[in-house]
Amino acid sequence: MVDDEPDILEIVGYNLAHEGYTIYKANNGKEAIKQAQAHQPHLILLDVMMPEMNGLEACKNLRKITGLENVLIAFFTARSEEFSQISGFDAGADDYITKPIKPKILVSKVKALLRRVSSISNNKNILSFGNLIINKERYQVNINNNLIDFPKKEFELLALLASDSERIFNRNEILETVWGNEVIVGERTIDVHIRKIREKIGENLVATIKGVGYRFISPK
Repeated sequence: MVDDEPDILEIVGYNLAHEGYTIYKANNGKEAIKQAQAHQPHLILLDVMMPEMNGLEACKNLRKITGLENVLIAFFTARSEEFSQISGFDAGADDYITKPIKPKILVSKVKALLRRVSSISNNKNILSFGNLIINKERYQVNINNNLIDFPKKEFELLALLASDSERIFNRNEILETVWGNEVIVGERTIDVHIRKIREKIGENLVATIKGVGYRFISPK
């Protein structure tokens, strides 16, 4: 848990600990990174506005650290604006939870995040499309023998689309498979992630089917 408000750390930490979770606490982004490297947590609840290093910077840095690339990260913040949520997902977050929230509801959200088992991550194999190789087990994307950095959700979305080349995946199916049906995210979340994927692998490999969803087009 990362928050610069001691009361939040105490109250939320108490409720989570009561459910049997081991809690480590930090009050800024820099300390969060140190704690995460030391303890390798399953989930990080991360505030946005903090001293020394804000949550967005911390999230981006965590995604670059070996061993922490795929840790679940949920922003837990009073910032509810749409642009703040988009910035959070752009930084590599798995979820965005706004304050205030009743402790029991937050505990339920934490349980949902931790029990989410992506069908993608369990299907451990390699997808190869010419100069593009997707390694589902290692969460790696290789283009022309160069590893391309993909945050967890971007990778899972790409892997889902590429798992059945030429098939059209509708938006609801994408949301349920990649984000889980317990988590509420905005429609634009998918669009933001698709844009990021296209920037990395090329505009022509992911097609938009208006009014339906997206499909992966195998490189020729």
